[in-house]
Amino acid sequence: MNRIDTILKWDHAIWVKLNNEWHVRMLDEIMPVLRNQYTWAPVYAFLLFYAVWKFGKKGLVWSAAYFITFALCDYISAGIIKEAVMRLRPCNDPINALHVRLLVECGSGYSFPSSHATNHFGMSLFLYFTFGSFYKWIKPIVLIWAALVAYAQVYVGVHYPIDVFTGAIIGSIIGFLVAKLFNKFVTLKSY
Repeated sequence: MNRIDTILKWDHAIWVKLNNEWHVRMLDEIMPVLRNQYTWAPVYAFLLFYAVWKFGKKGLVWSAAYFITFALCDYISAGIIKEAVMRLRPCNDPINALHVRLLVECGSGYSFPSSHATNHFGMSLFLYFTFGSFYKWIKPIVLIWAALVAYAQVYVGVHYPIDVFTGAIIGSIIGFLVAKLFNKFVTLKSY
């Protein structure tokens, strides 16, 4: 057995634990809502408006960079990597579809990497490195937020653990790099 087969075997074993065995009724209700993009839309809108209100023209630039972070994450994960790898979602895989605990609609797209994880980690790391210098309390919140959304993807049955782990890494890199570029040219100050 080669390394990739070993990794995929472990990935499947962990997925079975997280999706099939380690579940509770309360999380069965919470996780579908937690991973839904419409749940977070008001937060995204608030951040964009807050940045403009608090920082004026610099806030507009911040909002544009925040949007660019999201767009890069989504395009790289869904438009490039998923189309190149074409890994089936657990709920679309004929072998796993029989015993997946599917709590949301499966979706027709591919699984690797998780775009939810990529997008949320990208936006979270961008927030972490742009707002985190003067809003210290935001740092743990954005990391926990991204991690919970990523975990929810596995819990509801639409992704494998390696999908969300890889998405988290890709998103974190993008969020960090866009934030670094933003911070190089724009200085936000809290008053």
